[in-house]
Amino acid sequence: MTPKAPYNLHLVSDSSGETVTNVARACLVQYEDVQVTEHFWWLVRTPGQMNRVIEGIKAAPGLVVFTLLDGNVRSLLEQACRQHQIPHVSAIDSVMQALSRYFQRQAASEIGKQHAMDEGYFNRIDAMHFTMAHDDGQSIETMGDADIILVGVSRTSKTPTCMYLANRGFKVANIPLVPGLVLPDSIVNDTRPLFVGLTREPKSLSDIRQSRLRIMNEDRAVSYADLDNVREEVADSRRLFTKHNWPVIDVTRRSIEETAATIIQLFNQRHHPQFQPTSSTDLKAQPETSTES
Repeated sequence: MTPKAPYNLHLVSDSSGETVTNVARACLVQYEDVQVTEHFWWLVRTPGQMNRVIEGIKAAPGLVVFTLLDGNVRSLLEQACRQHQIPHVSAIDSVMQALSRYFQRQAASEIGKQHAMDEGYFNRIDAMHFTMAHDDGQSIETMGDADIILVGVSRTSKTPTCMYLANRGFKVANIPLVPGLVLPDSIVNDTRPLFVGLTREPKSLSDIRQSRLRIMNEDRAVSYADLDNVREEVADSRRLFTKHNWPVIDVTRRSIEETAATIIQLFNQRHHPQFQPTSSTDLKAQPETSTES
């Protein structure tokens, strides 16, 4: 069977395009065997800009998904799509309509309002600055000011998970577990931050470390990636997590987003105990066994 040519998908937004892109890609992952060429049209706010977008859509017809609040600009796009029989859909209309019915009032329709430089915006910026300053065990003297502290051996995705959480407004620090290095009591006994242990299956961890050594062309001691040594590191880390009763997340088959979502769930549960986690996954630290899991 001859594969079809890539489908055209036009993503049109009057703002940064973040919303329409996230919605589209959350849906596209369900169509693994479909080739799609994405066309991005951001910050479309005037009739002149929209006319140029329409010309681009006509040159490569395909589904149009949009987030547009200005009625005149939106009307131009919808009329052109109907005229040329191009399928089109708003990414947020159904949600906005449901909210309007629920709140019994109309939305303000202010373009880019979700990106306003308000208190929440500056809190996220502060969180990112804090997180960068406390990456990889840095600034230990102020680490207790963190909302969340991630602990784990090398290559358990601590830094990218911290940055993702910081973008959500959490002040996050991370501490690498290095063989022979004892963590200060002043940190591990601090009860204010939420400590979360990150771990990974030893075989997967060994493979990742070997790949990193090859990429970086590093002549590091072989123990860093040796499977037996990695097993011992993971076992030691799990014993530490159990000792302090820290929740543990195995990141072996989790994306950064999934790991972060679980951490946020734990954080919210800690501050709002009445809300129980929806996941049935046991996140409590467990004694290490002889298996690789």
